[in-house]
Amino acid sequence: MIKKAISVGMSGLLVLAGCAELTPIQRGTGIGAGVGAASGAVIGSATGSNKVGRDAAIGAAVGALGGYIWSSRMEKQKATMEQATAGTGVSVSQTADNQLKLDVPSDVSFDVGRDDIKGNFRPVLDRFAETLRSNPATNIQVIGHTDSSGSDAINNPLSVNRAASVREYLADRGISSSRIGIDGRGSHSPIADNSSEFGRARNRRVEIFVGERGN
Repeated sequence: MIKKAISVGMSGLLVLAGCAELTPIQRGTGIGAGVGAASGAVIGSATGSNKVGRDAAIGAAVGALGGYIWSSRMEKQKATMEQATAGTGVSVSQTADNQLKLDVPSDVSFDVGRDDIKGNFRPVLDRFAETLRSNPATNIQVIGHTDSSGSDAINNPLSVNRAASVREYLADRGISSSRIGIDGRGSHSPIADNSSEFGRARNRRVEIFVGERGN
């Protein structure tokens, strides 16, 4: 029974993930339900329940409601930021767990070794602040990164300070700092090879995540 429940849940995930006709909200809810169904089946089996099908159904309901949601407000915010960042090099995307992600490269965000916001990053953050004011039910996480040049003693606080600069800039534009979490990863989460200048430039970046919790 558990294998059947998991199989059904995972099959549903594959179908939903590939269905172009579903809206982002429908797809996100369906995927959550699929994961929940599989989880419920596993829990039911682990606890010796003889109602694995029931446990899978409960898990599906929890999966559909829990975590982040992708609402029409989030879709509008994504479209607005795509328009605002067009041609800047900033990447705007929806993550697998229904967060809006802005990936800001170093040529937009910060100069080498510095944590003060560059001039061409400010219009992006100004527009971003407007979208956050329009969608107050969201929380923001800003993560700073560096390349591998220098030691951890330099890079770790630099990455945190870059994230803090973004939080301070948004707070100055009316976004409550209590909504904004910050973190710094130093050089420990590279997305490119640090042996080349091109790769190091890609690794010097800021990532901004926006999530809307379900009720």
